[in-house]
Amino acid sequence: MYHKTKPYKVFTVFNYTFLILLSLLCIIPLIHILAVSFSGKAAANANLVGLFPVEFTFDAYAKTLANENFIRSLWVAVQRTVLGTLLSMIVVILAAYPLSRENRSFKRRNIYTWYFVFTMLFSGGLIPFYILIQKLNLLNTMWVLILPGAVSVWNMILLLNFFRNVPRELEEAAFIDGAGYFRTLISVFLPVSMPAIATLSLFSMVGHWNAWFDGLIFLTDHEKYPLATFLQTIIVQQDFSKVSVRPEDLENISQRTIKAAQIFIGMAPILIVYPLLQRFFVKGIVLGAVKE
Repeated sequence: MYHKTKPYKVFTVFNYTFLILLSLLCIIPLIHILAVSFSGKAAANANLVGLFPVEFTFDAYAKTLANENFIRSLWVAVQRTVLGTLLSMIVVILAAYPLSRENRSFKRRNIYTWYFVFTMLFSGGLIPFYILIQKLNLLNTMWVLILPGAVSVWNMILLLNFFRNVPRELEEAAFIDGAGYFRTLISVFLPVSMPAIATLSLFSMVGHWNAWFDGLIFLTDHEKYPLATFLQTIIVQQDFSKVSVRPEDLENISQRTIKAAQIFIGMAPILIVYPLLQRFFVKGIVLGAVKE
């Protein structure tokens, strides 16, 4: 009966209106960028493009996909995202599982947990971090984009709380059947934790795909730039020298349309993967809840 009351109906209308407006604020810029990428040079330069292309053309996408620097950076970004997400999830799972055990099984778990939390709250700063990376000979390598962020403490805490809410009866049944801790993790915890693992994998994947700052400071060879660093260099810094974009490539096409095409191609993998994993958010992360 509560949902039929007038205040509840007013709140529902206000809630839906607010969410629709918020969604439009997120979607309209994407539609505008897509429209600019398909528009002609004159219309794009004159800011005549709104939500629909003007003088429809595929030239910006043809030039973008013919640019070997863009394709190279796209491939680096794919490698970084796949390797980084895979390594990060392996490390996070192997850290979260023992820390989710009870005190009688792992007496010093609180010490290790607070150690991880401490690293999340305090850091040595950018210069000591750069010197450390230099001493480890990671500069200008793919691993400098992957290893420093392999242990995501926030993701580990989320997964740790999810593991703690897995019914202990399942674990005890596995032990009775003769399974050890590692076999229990593989056969019991991972299958029932797939919503959380899928969600955290998406977080990690989006983070690696969009990260640009580490590539800018740790990579001196622009041919090793991931896509986000490549786009940041030519769009924000307006520095075409580092990415070898030839001026003759831009003669007949607006720079705005090429930038829009590159932005949209850069967003495309995330836009494709996100709906596939979105259904896991329904079951997603349980932070601090108690099932038993």
